[in-house]
Amino acid sequence: MAEITASLVLAITAGVMPLAGQTSLSIYSDGRVVVRRTVPQALQKGRNSFTLRLEGFDGATLFSPDTAVAVVSAVVHPPTDQDAALAAAAGQTLSFVRPRTGGGADTVRASVVRSDPPQYRLSDGRYLLSSPGEPLVPAELVRTTPEATITLEATQARSRTELAYVAGGAAHWQAVYQVVLGGARCQVSGSATIASESLRADTAEVQLVAGSINRAQPEAPAPRAYRAKGLALSEVVVTTGEQAVGETHVYQLPGKLSLEPGTPVTMALFPRSGAAYTQELIVPGALPWRGFPGQAPGEENRVPVQVWYTLKRAHGTPFGERPLPGGTVQLYQADSAGRLQLVGEARSDHTAPGRDLRVQSGDAFDITAERVQTDYTQEQLAPPKRGMAPRQRITASYKVTISNAKPVAVTVDVREARFGAWRVTESSVGPEKLSATEVRFRIPVPANGDGTLTYTVQADS
Repeated sequence: MAEITASLVLAITAGVMPLAGQTSLSIYSDGRVVVRRTVPQALQKGRNSFTLRLEGFDGATLFSPDTAVAVVSAVVHPPTDQDAALAAAAGQTLSFVRPRTGGGADTVRASVVRSDPPQYRLSDGRYLLSSPGEPLVPAELVRTTPEATITLEATQARSRTELAYVAGGAAHWQAVYQVVLGGARCQVSGSATIASESLRADTAEVQLVAGSINRAQPEAPAPRAYRAKGLALSEVVVTTGEQAVGETHVYQLPGKLSLEPGTPVTMALFPRSGAAYTQELIVPGALPWRGFPGQAPGEENRVPVQVWYTLKRAHGTPFGERPLPGGTVQLYQADSAGRLQLVGEARSDHTAPGRDLRVQSGDAFDITAERVQTDYTQEQLAPPKRGMAPRQRITASYKVTISNAKPVAVTVDVREARFGAWRVTESSVGPEKLSATEVRFRIPVPANGDGTLTYTVQADS
C-alpha cells in the first residue's frame, strides 16, 4: 500500500493525456472535457495523500464525485525543464556534452554549484560561470509528465478513489447530418466526429454534451487541423442513448471508445430516418430592420433567390422525437443517372424534439430576381403631442421581377421584415402577414417565364 500511495501512475507519455482503466469522458464541442476517473487507490478514514501523473490536469477544477470524500489540496508539478533539473542537481557532478570544432563532440565533467547564476566547478578546482555544454541529467532528477500531489479527506474508508476534473482544449466534437432528398420525403442520417487534441483514452465510456455552456475561464485555443493519420469511421448502427441534463442534452455513445491525438473518430448518432420536407424559394426584402429605407438608384438591382429546406419533425415520429445538436447539414439529390450530388450545405442550431429543422442551402441557379425602387418620398408629420419631436414618414415603392429558366412552374416568396410601425399600402399580390414584423408575397412564376410584383410600404419614425 505504501508503494501505491507514494506514486500512482496513470500516464507517462509526453504531450498527451493517457487515460486507461475505468474512465468516463464528457466531451463538449468547445474543447472542454469532464474527466471522471476511478483509480485503485484505497482511502482510509481521515486524510490521504498520493501522487498522480496527469497531462492537461487543472487542479482548480478537481473534485470528488463521492460525497464522503473532499479535496483538501492539489499541488501540480510541471515536467522538468533544464533549469529545474540543474537546480535539483546542485552538489552533484554531471557530464556535459559540447560540440567540437570540425565536428564531433567532447564530454566534460563538472560539479553543479548553482544554476542561477550559473556556477560549475571543474576537477582542477577552477569555476565556469556559464554552462559547460548540454547536461546529461540522471533519470531520477527528471519528471517526464506533470505530477499532481493530491490530499483527500474521507469521512468513510473507501476501496477505491473517484476523481473528476475539467481538461480544457483536450478534445472537440461536431455533428454532421446527411439529408438525401427524394420526392416529398428525405432520408436523414447523423454522425458525430470526435477530434482529440491531447487526449488519449483506451476503452473509455464517452458522452457528447450539446448545449450552450458559458465559459468563465479563458477560451481554449482553436483546434488544430487534423493530422493526415486517417479517419477512423465506426460502423456502429446502435442508437446513441440520449437524455436531458439541466439545459443540455447528453448523448451516450454505445460501447467503449478509444481516442488518439490527431486521429478523428466518427460514430453514428442515430439510425437513418425518413422525414417529410418542403422547399421554399425566398427573395429577401429591401427594408432595413431599423432606421429608414434609403433612396436607391432607379435601375435594376440583382437580388438572390434563397433556397430553404424545412425537415418536418413532428412529435411521435422517430426523427421528430430526437434532439439534434447543432452542426453541419449536407443536402444531396440524385441526378438523372442516379448519382447523389451535393446540392446544399448549411449550419444548424440545436434543435429540440418536435421542432422542424430549417436551413438555407444556398441560392437558386435557374431562378433569378431583380428589384428596382420605383418611387420614394419623405414627409414630416406633426408631433403626436405638444413638446415632442416631429415625426417622419417614408413611402417607398418597389418592383420585383422574377425570371424562371426551369421547365416547370415555381412559386417564389418575396418577404419584408421590419421593426416598429410600418405597413404595405398597396401591392399587385396580396400580402400575407407572417408575424407582427414580417409579411410575404407569394409570386407564381411560369415555366421559362417571368413573374412580377409591385408594392408600396410606409414606415414612420
